[in-house]
Amino acid sequence: MPLLEKVTITDVAAEGKAVARVDELVVFVPYVVPGDVVDLQVKRKKNHYAEAVAVKFHERSPLRTEPFCRHFGVCGGCKWQCLSYEEQLKYKQKQVFDNLTRIGKVELPEFRPILGSAKTRFYRNKLEFTFSNKRWLTEDEVKQDVKYDRMNAVGFHIPGAFDKVLDIEECWLQDDISNRIRNAVRDYAYAHGYPFFNLRTQEGMLRNMMVRTSTTGELMVLLQCKIESESELEKMKELLQYVADTFPQITSLLYVVNNKCNDTFGDLEVEVFKGTDHIYEEMEGLRFKIGPKSFYQTNSEQAYNLYKVAREFASLTGNELVYDLYTGTGTIANFVSRQARRVIGIEYVPEAIEDAKVNSAINGIANTLFYAGDMKDILTQDFISEHGRPDVIITDPPRAGMHGDVIGVLLSAEPQRIVYVSCNPATQARDLQLLDGKYRVAAVQPVDMFPHTHHVENVVLLEKRR
Repeated sequence: MPLLEKVTITDVAAEGKAVARVDELVVFVPYVVPGDVVDLQVKRKKNHYAEAVAVKFHERSPLRTEPFCRHFGVCGGCKWQCLSYEEQLKYKQKQVFDNLTRIGKVELPEFRPILGSAKTRFYRNKLEFTFSNKRWLTEDEVKQDVKYDRMNAVGFHIPGAFDKVLDIEECWLQDDISNRIRNAVRDYAYAHGYPFFNLRTQEGMLRNMMVRTSTTGELMVLLQCKIESESELEKMKELLQYVADTFPQITSLLYVVNNKCNDTFGDLEVEVFKGTDHIYEEMEGLRFKIGPKSFYQTNSEQAYNLYKVAREFASLTGNELVYDLYTGTGTIANFVSRQARRVIGIEYVPEAIEDAKVNSAINGIANTLFYAGDMKDILTQDFISEHGRPDVIITDPPRAGMHGDVIGVLLSAEPQRIVYVSCNPATQARDLQLLDGKYRVAAVQPVDMFPHTHHVENVVLLEKRR
C-alpha cells in the first residue's frame, strides 16, 4: 500500500476518525486531529476513499492535547483524547447540525450550544471487562521478540479482533475503585491458577466482570463464569469471598453461571453472593433501583442535565397525558411525572418495566402506567383509544431510531409536542424528515454524555404545525 507524505489533516468525520484529502481521494485516519501534518500509510483503498494510519508527524496541531491514558491508541476507546475537550464539543455540535440539515433537511430555528460534561474523566457508572487467555500484545511487546509466560488478560476487546483482549492496568472512565477491583481479581486468578476464557474454543472459567457505581456511594460487582462441576463452583465462590473480604465497600456482589456461547445474561439467573441484588441512583430527590440487568444512562450526572432538557421541552403544566416511548426503567417517565397528569411508559424489555414500576412505587408516584412489548405492537390506535390521546410524547429510541410503524402512530396520534431524545443524530435526522409534514423542529439541544469519544446525545423539540 502507498505511503502518503506530509498530508495535512483537515476535519473530523464519523466514528471519530479524522479526514484528509489527497488529490480527489478522501482519507480517514484515526488518532490524529485537524492541523496535524503527517505521513500516512494506506491500509485499505477504495475508488473514492482510503483508510490509513499516521506513521510520522511533521507538525503537531495546536488543537492537539497529550493523551492521559497509557492504553490510548490500542484499546480502541476514548479516541479523542488527543483533541482538546473544547474542540471535541465543537465537532460534536457540528456533527448534530450536519446530520439534521443534510439528512433531515429540516430548519433549525433554535439550535442551542452543546452542554458539555462537567466530568471528562471517571464519568461512567458502568464498565464491563472481558477475561481472555489470548492477551493482545502491543507493538512494543511484539518488537521485543520474547515468549511471554502470561497470556491471560482482563480488559477490553481489541477492535476487529473478537478473541483478543487488551489487559487494562488503568482505565480513566470509571471511579478508580473499578481499577483496583479488576486488577485484584486478575492477580488473584493468576496466583491461584484460574483458567481465563478462550473465546474461540469456549473453554475456561472466568468470562466477564461488570462494575457499577452510583452517586449514592453504592457499588455492584457481577462476575460471569463458565461452571461445569461442583469443584469449579466452589473455586468461583472462593474468588468471590476474596473480593468480598478485600473490598468491603461492595454493597452488591453477584455472580452468573453462563455456559452459553456469548456473555449476554438477560435470560440467566443472577445469584447474590453478598449484599443486595441492586443499588440505587438518586436524581432530584428521586431514587431509582438499578439491578444487574437494568439500563441506566452511564453518565449519571450528565443524565440529569439531559432529562432536565427533555422536561423543559415538554412544557408540562400538570394537566398533560404523556407517553414515554422506549422508557427503559422508567427514569424519564418518573422524572417528569410530578409535572404531568399521567405518564404511560412503553418498553420492550419486561425486566426493565418491572424496575420502572418499582421505581414509581419507592418514590410514591401514583400517576404512571408501564407496558412491556415491542413498540410497534403495543403502540397502536387501539392502545390510544383505550388510554387516551397524548398531549406530549417523549421518545428515546435505540441507535437504530424509530420503526416506521411507530412514526405512523405518532403522526396519527397528533400530540401537541414530541420530545425526541437520541443517541444517534443520523437516525434521528431520518425520523425528523418523516415527521416533518406535521411537525416542525422548534429547538435542538445537543448534550455530551461521552467525553473523548465521537458519540453525542441530542434532544429535539417538535411542535405540531398549525
